[in-house]
Amino acid sequence: MNSLSLLVQEKFNRDPHSGDLFVFRGARGDKIKAIWFDDIGHVAYLKRLERGMFIWPQPVDGVISISSAQLGLFIVGY
Repeated sequence: MNSLSLLVQEKFNRDPHSGDLFVFRGARGDKIKAIWFDDIGHVAYLKRLERGMFIWPQPVDGVISISSAQLGLFIVGY
């Protein structure tokens, strides 16, 4: 979690404590990790697919924005 928070801060110039949800896809595409700060501490989420991979939109400057509906599809594994 700390390394992802540092990545958010240093590479993307974003505040990991802003309340935004930051989602990362693994290099092979079969895992997503998410971190969120809820004013008490960091929350982490990891999902690994047994088969297939997450289809990721094309990033702009290394960052993508997704809707809550798209995030829901990632979480259920579509």
